[in-house]
Amino acid sequence: MQAYAIVIKDHEVSETGYNNLKVSSEKFKNSFKIRRFDAILPKMARTVMSGNGLKWKYPWEGKETDLKTGLIKSAYQTANKNTRIACALSHWLLWHKCFTEDTPLLILEHDALFIEKLEHSVILKSKFDIIGINSPAAATRKAHEFHDMVHAGRSLIQPVPTVDEFNVPQGLAGNSAYIIKPAGAKSILDAAREHGLWPNDALMCKQIIPNLGVTKTYYTRVQGLPSTTVS
Repeated sequence: MQAYAIVIKDHEVSETGYNNLKVSSEKFKNSFKIRRFDAILPKMARTVMSGNGLKWKYPWEGKETDLKTGLIKSAYQTANKNTRIACALSHWLLWHKCFTEDTPLLILEHDALFIEKLEHSVILKSKFDIIGINSPAAATRKAHEFHDMVHAGRSLIQPVPTVDEFNVPQGLAGNSAYIIKPAGAKSILDAAREHGLWPNDALMCKQIIPNLGVTKTYYTRVQGLPSTTVS
């Protein structure tokens, strides 16, 4: 397994978060090295998107129903549209790397922070193709319900819980930290082709992507840094 952290080059918040992330991984003596993955910059977002044959198919205001899936797509607070697209593309490129190189990846955003040593070899043996390792606290809607449902099960890795209406995209506790296998990468790459590019955490939902799981043990949490996609 290879580990990558998505970092916005020369962005103070992102660079600080990445440094904190590396220190936390070293503190818990993780067996892997976290490699830096320079995020797509907003000014390049449209070029990279079109160059990969992708189209943005998510609303910028209000809500709309996706006719293919029946899901309600609710706009994210976003001041700069290209920033949101760039974030999704940064994840997309790592999904593509996972699939084309046929190797599982640990994908981290700069605001992740390790709070436990990650025993990834056990997680990789699970039946799930994409596994979230992040605490839901301050990382997803209805975090308490998410936590309670995950911890109601007995297994180390649980299916993504249902905490909302059936037509609301539901997935991992944010996309700050997850392990993705090649089969999971293929599923989400296919979804981006079929449904268009969405915010990465919305597209990676249980209604579209099969075999999504989350660990009962939270190996990471978010640092609580200012958002780089809202402003």
